[in-house]
Amino acid sequence: MDTSPARTVPGAQSVARAAALLRLVTAAGDEGLTVADLARRADLTRPTTHRLLTALRHEGLVDQDERTGRWMPGPELYLMGTVAASRYDITAIARDIVRSLAVRTEESAFLSVRRGDETVCLIREDGAFPIRSFVLSEGVRFPLGVASAGLAILAFLPPHDVDAYFERHPELAERHGAAHAEPRLRARLRETHARGYALNPGLIVAGSYGIGAAVFTRSGHPQWALSLTGVDFRFSPDRIPELGRTLLAHAHQLTTRVAAGTR
Repeated sequence: MDTSPARTVPGAQSVARAAALLRLVTAAGDEGLTVADLARRADLTRPTTHRLLTALRHEGLVDQDERTGRWMPGPELYLMGTVAASRYDITAIARDIVRSLAVRTEESAFLSVRRGDETVCLIREDGAFPIRSFVLSEGVRFPLGVASAGLAILAFLPPHDVDAYFERHPELAERHGAAHAEPRLRARLRETHARGYALNPGLIVAGSYGIGAAVFTRSGHPQWALSLTGVDFRFSPDRIPELGRTLLAHAHQLTTRVAAGTR
C-alpha cells in the first residue's frame, strides 16, 4: 500500500497500522490469528498490536474468540462490506466466466481485484487436471507486479502511475527476489503490454506457472484480472499462446459485462 501520506498527515500512521491488522485478520478468515502472529506479520510490538486490536474490537471491526484468544473479522466489517459490494464487487457477474475458464483450460482459474498497491484474490475455481498449484486462493494478497494478475494490472496502468509505484516500493527485489528488481520488472511489463497477458514463469514458487489478463472498468482502467496457474509442464511454449488466447477472450467478456453494468 502507499504509505507516503503517513509521513505528512497527523494520525495516518495509526490508521495505516490498524488497516494492516484488519487486512491480516480478514485474510486469516475463520481460523483467526493470535496477537503474537499479528504482531510479527505487521512488524509491530505486541503491546501496540493489542492496543489497536482492542480499539478495533470496540468499533466492531474485529472480534476475539473467547476460547482460543484468536482475532477474527468483526460484524461491522460485514455491514461495511455489503454496502461497498454494490460498487466494487463483480463476483456475481464473474463467477461463471471464471468457472468457464477453468473448464476450458483444466487449470485453476482466478479473479483478483486491485486494492491500492496489491491484488486480492476473490474467486478460485479448480480445473479438472489433478495436479494443482496452491500459490493463490481467496483472500491471498500480492503486491502489484509479483503474481501474474498484478503484473497484468500494473502493465496497463498509466506510465506516471507505474513510475510512482516503483518509487513507493524499492523493496520489491529484496522481498520477492532479484527477478522483481525494477529494470527486470519493467521489461516484463513491456512484454505483457505487447502480448496482452502476463506470464509468471515460476517466479513466486518454483515449478508453478501463472498467466494473467487485465479486466477494465467502464472508463478503461485496469481494476481486476483473470488468471490461470498450474504446474510448469502444463505451460509449455506451445501451449502458452493457446492459454493466453482463451484467457484474453474471457477477460474481454468480463470487461464487456462490467461496461454494460450486467448483474
